[in-house]
Amino acid sequence: MKRTLPVVAVALALLAASACAGASGHATLGRRVTTTLPNLDFLTTTTTAAPLPSYLSLIGVATVPNLQVFDDPAAPAPSRELPNPWVFSPEFPDQTVPQVFQVQEVRADGWTRVLLPVRPNGSSGWVHSTDLQVTPTDFRVKVELGAHTITVTQGFNVLYTGPVAIGAPGTPTPTGDYYVRVKIKAIDPTTAYGPYAWGLSSHSDVLESFNGGDGEIGIHGNNDASVLGQDVSHGCIRMDNDAITDLTMKIPLGTPVQVLP
Repeated sequence: MKRTLPVVAVALALLAASACAGASGHATLGRRVTTTLPNLDFLTTTTTAAPLPSYLSLIGVATVPNLQVFDDPAAPAPSRELPNPWVFSPEFPDQTVPQVFQVQEVRADGWTRVLLPVRPNGSSGWVHSTDLQVTPTDFRVKVELGAHTITVTQGFNVLYTGPVAIGAPGTPTPTGDYYVRVKIKAIDPTTAYGPYAWGLSSHSDVLESFNGGDGEIGIHGNNDASVLGQDVSHGCIRMDNDAITDLTMKIPLGTPVQVLP
């Protein structure tokens, strides 16, 4: 069965808290949109012990109000609890986003290891498998910093490849494996963030905070196409406006994002 996953289209308030250049001005809420996860019912949580096909990854969506995360399945108590859904901006407490994760491992004894959207980048934790709904996806995003390119694929099909602007030398874009945690629609598409943005599970390695936020990294549009191919941002990845508009309606929350040197 095809399952619909809500995608919050929100304001520039969240963008202003990310490690990106440009002033957003006063935030105004956007509209809510939806995307769907692919219909890949042949793969279930009962079969994830087997290696996944190379074109698939697993998205875990929390199903409990507070998700307990353990450093190890043998730990006597959780190391953290993540509220589900989470409030992306204190200014707009009624706008929330489901907790989603990239699933790294599913064990037969009832534990699942997930990639966490916390510092340091690459952190993972263990959750009870019964606290997640796991769904496969064949969408992937790859960013190659040296080549200044982004490539979005679905299965073996390339949906888009094009130039990007990346972090300046003093505020580089961190490499690693991440995922799309929130998708944002801007009311004013003419700012430095363009019409859409994807907030990632990544954080800047040099900016502990930015405009009052935690220095989170995102992929977003831009208001100056001439910067594409350059190193100009505070760590975020800027891409073509038309491309991100099209792709935002296709990729699900939890889509893996690989950032390569």
